[in-house]
Amino acid sequence: MALGGWVPALAVFSAIPMALAGGVFALALRGMPFSVSAAVGFIALSGVAVLNGLVMMTAIRQRLDKGMPLDEAISDGAMARLRPVLMTALVASLGFVPMALATGTGAEVQRPLATVVIGGLITATALTLFVLPAIARLVLNQSDDERSWREKSWDPLRRSVKSNQQRELTDTR
Repeated sequence: MALGGWVPALAVFSAIPMALAGGVFALALRGMPFSVSAAVGFIALSGVAVLNGLVMMTAIRQRLDKGMPLDEAISDGAMARLRPVLMTALVASLGFVPMALATGTGAEVQRPLATVVIGGLITATALTLFVLPAIARLVLNQSDDERSWREKSWDPLRRSVKSNQQRELTDTR
């Protein structure tokens, strides 16, 4: 996997709920009902949100692979990808502004799609820039014993298991 496991990949996908919430809020703010074109907007929005998260997490992962400490890799990776993430969101949002303001023929189809994408990109970009690095800190954290939080979560269970069952659990390490 490009990110080194399924947990960092899930962290990238954490941008989707925030993006969807922003799209729903934007529809409600403009008084528009949910429609097929709004659903298409949610699909496009999910793709851009995941792409931005992937750009951020890949930058952090590359710095970790080069041997940087975790905190330095997160801050350096986030600062290095600040402009690409902002530009991706800004270009997509500005491209949809004429559709969001349209009043001519077909505007009833264009406006919900553009509204969802613009509103969702605002919240997804905020999540990618501010929350995703914090999630990366939790997910990629390696302590002194070099075990992830998932592996450590099994410790209480392992301590409560009888000795004859202990051998069966060694396969999960």
